[in-house]
Amino acid sequence: MSLLMNKGLSLALVVVGVALLIYGFQANDSLSSDVSRVFNDTPTDKAMYLMIGGAAALIIGLVGLGRGRLKF
Repeated sequence: MSLLMNKGLSLALVVVGVALLIYGFQANDSLSSDVSRVFNDTPTDKAMYLMIGGAAALIIGLVGLGRGRLKF
């Protein structure tokens, strides 16, 4: 039963990670991000945090899903 709960948590992390990445890329293309790029040559912090957090959640979720399949 613990394995099923871990797989569910890993799947939830994958879904949240993908959602955060999508939202982060949309925030990166927003008007405020364009204005920030004009003055600072970087996107807004919010867009960066969303993309970094989404990538981290996605990687952790995928590792969690694949961990049960690998036998060392």
